Amino acid sequence: MFTPPCCPNPDCSAHTAPPPPAPPAPDGEGKGKRFFRRAGYYHPKCRALAVPRFKCLLCNRGFSRQTFRMDYCDNKPYLNPELFKNLASGMGLRQSARIMGLSRRCTELKARKLSRHLGRLNRNLTGEFTDGSRFSLDEMVTFEGERGARPVSVAVLIETNSMYVIASDVATMRASGKMTNERREAIAQAEERYGPREDRSKNALSRTFRRFRALTKNMTTVHLTSDKKHEYSRLLREFFADRAVHLQISSKLKRDQNNPLKHINLTNAMARDLCGRLRRESWLVSKARRFLRLQLHVFAAYRNFIRRRVNRFAETPAKILGFLSRTATFSDLLTWRQDWKLRSIHPMARRSESVAQVREAAAVK
Repeated sequence: MFTPPCCPNPDCSAHTAPPPPAPPAPDGEGKGKRFFRRAGYYHPKCRALAVPRFKCLLCNRGFSRQTFRMDYCDNKPYLNPELFKNLASGMGLRQSARIMGLSRRCTELKARKLSRHLGRLNRNLTGEFTDGSRFSLDEMVTFEGERGARPVSVAVLIETNSMYVIASDVATMRASGKMTNERREAIAQAEERYGPREDRSKNALSRTFRRFRALTKNMTTVHLTSDKKHEYSRLLREFFADRAVHLQISSKLKRDQNNPLKHINLTNAMARDLCGRLRRESWLVSKARRFLRLQLHVFAAYRNFIRRRVNRFAETPAKILGFLSRTATFSDLLTWRQDWKLRSIHPMARRSESVAQVREAAAVK
């Protein structure tokens, strides 16, 4: 039976600190008073079972089990796992809409909501790393809208041994490389329409390193492998000081199994394969980089929690690191809302335990 872990009203005191249930009466009767009371059921058309209702005794607001679900207020929620599977397999929005029988606009809005949810899920389920972990960092170059005029940098950070995607970020770059008359004209038209293009890749790297530092604060030594870009060394010294050990590898080294960057190279290749927006020659390219960032949330969730580390191993990156107890399914990751940080219900919770409670229970074991 579902038990709400907190009041969904952010202005209620039971939202951030729900009172614990009172102990039962001495004679053994009664179950103890909670912050809510049950208020019947309702029968939605999209579900076979009735959905329980509740009422908060502190703020007097009503809510239901559906309020805690990721598909809250969704039309056709049963299509969410199928859309997740399509987006994680490199399929575009238009083709997904054709297959599922939805309009293009409906598919866009559903995909954005799903992607934002998976971004919060990635952040909530990623625990802190311990000594013995190794990390790899690299950047990919893609574009938004126009290939030659509006390049974009994509920073990707992984835990090397498990190939767990820790963080990724997107930022604008200035156009560089060989210049032809046609390309100069395209750049001029893009600047006239969007303004001068700034190089903000350093900002994206700083955000990635800030997340990196937050997850490794208990580690005595942080080992990072990257190519020889100077900015990586500078940020590593800035964020980690004497804790950092940096192995720099030439990007011109042959990309085979002997290359120390093979894990991050494989991750980037997988991202280009599974994200149509990252393909070099594709009409699925993002018209705006914020949509590319949303697609990266989908890729990270699929890579970390569903797909095996490599085909010959059964465990996912999250299972290897202990962040999840088993391989997740597409439906598992689309169960409970994750916008309440560690107070959110864990996607694999049996009795509506929060992410923090599941993490504490795993630490005790």
